[in-house]
This record gives sequence, structure tokens and C-alpha cells, in this order.
Amino acid sequence: MLTVRLVEQFRGTNVVALDLAGDEAGYPLDAHISAFEYAVQQGLYRTAHAGEARGADSVWETLQHLQPTRIGHGARSIEDPALIEKLRTEQIHLEICPASNLQTNMYDTYIDHPINQLYQQGVPLSVNTDNRMITPVTLKQEYEHLHQYFQWGKEDFLRCNLRAVQASFLPAETKERLIDKLQAAYAACE
Repeated sequence: MLTVRLVEQFRGTNVVALDLAGDEAGYPLDAHISAFEYAVQQGLYRTAHAGEARGADSVWETLQHLQPTRIGHGARSIEDPALIEKLRTEQIHLEICPASNLQTNMYDTYIDHPINQLYQQGVPLSVNTDNRMITPVTLKQEYEHLHQYFQWGKEDFLRCNLRAVQASFLPAETKERLIDKLQAAYAACE
């Protein structure tokens, strides 16, 4: 509750949302539910990790109890078609971190990672590096892997970047400016 009250106190500054990150397999949500309920009541932005250390059930649990608009990781959502449908229809954004997921042994190889399946099924997602102190990968390297293994091109990267902006906690005017800049930059690329 202390953290969510700080998020509320500093709303409108560089503090933008309440986040819950960590090993969802080892630590239940129970201690955090009241803080997220308070965040919902106060109209604070929320994001939480799920579908990384545990399967699709952790994403369902997180959506039910914490009501985030973004899920950190969420790759194991692919294990449940009903969850995929919910993410797609409710536009719940996944912050996918392929190299990190390989490092934590979620998947054996890049080609095994479900990011392309999630993307092809219309789940809103963005490509992320996670914690670069632990997983030494750049966004450029992630993009190169997606191109190499799944033949993603500039249209795919633009789409993911546009979805990331739309899922951000920025004011609408700022989102519009960023979308214009992204589209112009991608249009200028060969």
C-alpha cells in the first residue's frame, strides 16, 4: 500500500504506474491485491509480470486480481487459446522479452519462442530487452533475431512499435506525436 500511495502522490511526474515484477511461481499475488484494487479505484495505471515463471494460469490470475492493462512477459499466454482471445479482444498488451525468456530456460531456442505465434494471432505486443544488466541484449539484436528466425520486416516492427506507443501511459497528444514520428521514420527507411 505504501508503494501505490507513492504512485498516487507523484502522479503526473515521472512516476507513471504501479508495477509488480518478479517470480510469479514463487510469490503469490495475495499480498499485492489490495494495492492494485486501490490503484483501480484511483484510476492509476497498472502493469504486472505474469506468464513467465508460471504458465497461462498466472496471466489469468493476474488479470483477475490486479487488472493491469499491460503484462510484463506473458509469453506463456500461448498455452491457452481462450486467453489469447481475451488479450486480443481487450487489447491487453504483452511486453515480450525473447532473449530473457531464453536465458531463464522458458524456451530452448529462439525459434521455439512463441512471440511470432502471439503476433500472428493479433495479440498486442512489443519487443523488449528486459533487464540489460542480467540479459545483455540490445533491441537491435532482438530485431535481428526476429528477422532471422521469423522473417519479420519493417512493417512488423512498425506495428509492434505503434502498439507499444498505444499501450504506453503517455498523454494522448504525446502518443499522437510519437505515432507520427514513428510512421515518418519508418517511411524514410529503405
